[in-house]
Amino acid sequence: MFSRNHRSRVTVARGSALEMEFKRGRFRLSLFSDPPEDTELQRKLDHEIRMREGACKLLAACSQREQALEATKSLLVCNSRILSYMGELQRRKEAQVLGKTGRRPSDSGPPAERSPCRGRVCISDLRIPLMWKDTEYFKNKGDLHRWAVFLLLQLGEHIQDTEMILVDRTLTDISFQSNVLFTEAGPDFELRLELYGASVEEEGALAGAPKRLATKLSSSLGRSSGRRVRASLESAGGSGSSPILLPTPAVGGPRYHLLAHTTLTLAAVQDGFRTHDLTLTSHEENPAWLPLYGSVCCRLVAQPLCMTQPTASGTLRVQQAGELQDWARVHGVLKGTNLFCYRQPEDADTGEEPLFTIAINKETRVRAGELDHAAGRPFTLSISNRYGEDEVTHTLQTESRGALHSWMEALWQLFFDMSQWKQCCDEIMKIETPAPRKPPQVLAKQGSLYHEMAIPTVQRPLQQRPVPHLAPVTSVREKGAGNRIWPEEEKTHEQSGSGCGAVSRRLASLASPSSAGLGVGWGGGAEAPLKLWLPRC
Repeated sequence: MFSRNHRSRVTVARGSALEMEFKRGRFRLSLFSDPPEDTELQRKLDHEIRMREGACKLLAACSQREQALEATKSLLVCNSRILSYMGELQRRKEAQVLGKTGRRPSDSGPPAERSPCRGRVCISDLRIPLMWKDTEYFKNKGDLHRWAVFLLLQLGEHIQDTEMILVDRTLTDISFQSNVLFTEAGPDFELRLELYGASVEEEGALAGAPKRLATKLSSSLGRSSGRRVRASLESAGGSGSSPILLPTPAVGGPRYHLLAHTTLTLAAVQDGFRTHDLTLTSHEENPAWLPLYGSVCCRLVAQPLCMTQPTASGTLRVQQAGELQDWARVHGVLKGTNLFCYRQPEDADTGEEPLFTIAINKETRVRAGELDHAAGRPFTLSISNRYGEDEVTHTLQTESRGALHSWMEALWQLFFDMSQWKQCCDEIMKIETPAPRKPPQVLAKQGSLYHEMAIPTVQRPLQQRPVPHLAPVTSVREKGAGNRIWPEEEKTHEQSGSGCGAVSRRLASLASPSSAGLGVGWGGGAEAPLKLWLPRC
């Protein structure tokens, strides 16, 4: 038996030690209310559940292949996100319950450990090479077999997907143009890539499958036995009872299969292209099988927040190396691996060039000490860098002990972030903003190479003739007059320009008197009237 608190969504077993603590008054259920981050995660979970219901309804109403493929893809992504969000909520609830019941307010535990800063991770220029067989790539002259593939990327509880790509034997690699950005990542992140694929078969391709199978059987069994097998297969197919049982397509739409996957970590981050191994999970008997080469090429970069956002700022007095008496009053900003010293705080906001910059890297040494114990004298810290055989030291003075402690804490945090993010703190890696998702491409009608070739048509120039004023005439009685009635008169008219009288006389001899009208009207029989337009001379 369980008792559920609907407000906090915490499940408490009846008769458990935790329920007894609630009854004794040592704990309140209000302590287990959802924090803001859990509320946001619950909102995302509810949104994905509604999206899943919409995808199911859309899939049931789909009548076109491209619609069914997109709907099935959306349904798979929604299911993955729902499972991820539910697992993350469960993990947070367990940590929350264990953290609040394991310690009492009177307990004085050790101080919290230092945690590294968060960062952004972006993966772009994804390419997966294909390895076609010569029989499939060069000797196959039949219909193109197509696949619909996409990538599912997961970092923590966050899941994103790429656009759907159509693949056939004319492509040598699968190229995804979209950039995938994750804004909440730690240095211990694990980015999982999963390649999903579905076979795209039209009715024409499925109808030709028995004939292709019969051809393979006849060629493999020999001439005489092959002819008998093929004849029996063709006769059975013509009678309507085919002995070859083909799998019927799923009623719920296309089905995506996991083709390959890999996991990328901080060690794979580099400001350039790298090749990573793929773990193949499909085989040739799978209808969604693709001849993957077994690797993926991409550009994986990361930007820690300590490299892009200021971590400390304030007023400082700086004594540069070699100048024992001169102290410069500056506004210091610690950002990335540099301490920028500006003349005034407004210069940092407007983007002015700093007076000088003090480099801070993994080899920098920082020491804190008091310059003078007399009242009113500020506290100092020294920053030393080695350039070859020389060591350059800058001395900084703060206005109070609290300011000195804040600067030292910011520097120690920066050194800790450098040790965790490693090569990502050597220089700022460029991250391109992901472009908005393009609409799904429309699947072209599958056919042979002849139907896909663009044959240019040559248009002959038309001879421009002046259009004279037209007048109605009577119908033609002679049924076998043909398309052109006046070949000689028209030629004379074109040469001399005065053949209107001859043309009128020729038509008058062929026509009977009738009332003039517009257009062409046919009645019944051979004597049906035909109304034409003639030039009026």
